[in-house]
Amino acid sequence: MTVLALAATRRRVPLAAGACLLSFTAFWLAQRAADVSLIDLMVYRAEGETVRAGGDLYALRTTEAHLPTTYPPFAALLFTPLTLLDTADMRAVAPLANLLLLVAFVHLSLRLTGLPARGRTVLWVAAAAVWCEPVWTTLRYGQINLLLAVLVLWDLTRRPGHRWAGVGIGVAAAVKLTPALFVVFLLLTGAAEAVRRGAWRPAVRHACVAVAAFACATLLAAALLPYDSHRFWSRMVFEAGRVGLAEDTANQSLRGVLARLLHTGDPGLWWAAGAALVAMAGLGVSVAAALRGERAWAALSCAVTALLVSPVSWSHHWVWCVPMVLLLGAEAVRGGGRGRGRWAVVGAVSLAFCSYALWWVPHGVGRLELAQNYGQMTLSAVYVVTACAFLLIGIARHRMTWSGFTRWRRSRTS
Repeated sequence: MTVLALAATRRRVPLAAGACLLSFTAFWLAQRAADVSLIDLMVYRAEGETVRAGGDLYALRTTEAHLPTTYPPFAALLFTPLTLLDTADMRAVAPLANLLLLVAFVHLSLRLTGLPARGRTVLWVAAAAVWCEPVWTTLRYGQINLLLAVLVLWDLTRRPGHRWAGVGIGVAAAVKLTPALFVVFLLLTGAAEAVRRGAWRPAVRHACVAVAAFACATLLAAALLPYDSHRFWSRMVFEAGRVGLAEDTANQSLRGVLARLLHTGDPGLWWAAGAALVAMAGLGVSVAAALRGERAWAALSCAVTALLVSPVSWSHHWVWCVPMVLLLGAEAVRGGGRGRGRWAVVGAVSLAFCSYALWWVPHGVGRLELAQNYGQMTLSAVYVVTACAFLLIGIARHRMTWSGFTRWRRSRTS
């Protein structure tokens, strides 16, 4: 590197750091002006206090909204350190921790997508990403979505066969069940590799480590909280209604869209059938991408599928939009002459997650979502539509790759 280039790089890092600090400060002031509640953080603290007091975890109702406990018992164990801080200190520390997690999440997302993960790039992306709706809402409620996403990406960006690969996914699934779909993806990928090459691949070991980590965390919770563990795994895990109303506009899952479309709080078999089809298609895209060595498409297709088929995926669960946009941007950069259309896709996806369009419709007390018209239902399905389009792009890529491979084989044999 020349002296001039080195000097330019040294100038860019403080500029990026200043821009990120300015953006984070403006974000913090905006959240203060909006009088954010950090309501989910208050629930987490209450769960930790219940564990320390030996109370009934799943009888808990806390905050003015009377919110229940919905996560597995292991999550409540992790929340007990929150009780060591008073409420004011906790409300000050939690947003800072989430902002640091956002920076880590952006760094891992850049690594996953093959983009340069240099410090200045991470800071510029984080400065912009903090304003998208899923990240805004995560910090508004004091949610743990960024922590779970970092645990999963920490695993998926490791080299194949790393001895600790899988621990992050297992722990994340023990806190919240949705990441468990990554274990299914890894097992399917390993099985496909075995059929293709006649030998088990690191994906199976990765999945086994994840299962072991999940089992250890869950058994630890069962040993310390036997009553709560029995209640959760025998009953509460099947009660999707505890989490919230299916038709709530914030529910950006397939079930939420169908509930609003059918004007019912329980889409029943329609959701079961749709979720099964989406799960098969999404996992198929993920495994096909993994077999081609495209780990970003594989990981993000699995993440999107998990959010689509989950009974409830609140808008703040969609922090995975950050690596999704980065991946599409990387594809646009590599697109050469076809880059213009790909940049249009990047812009459309970015707009979907930064427009806050799902909140433009009637929502709130009175189950207003059940009376939405078609225009309002379209706005309140924006994340689901975008995610389905992402999977369709993955399917199209696989078909083009397979067609090219078939033509190459024919040319070699002719």
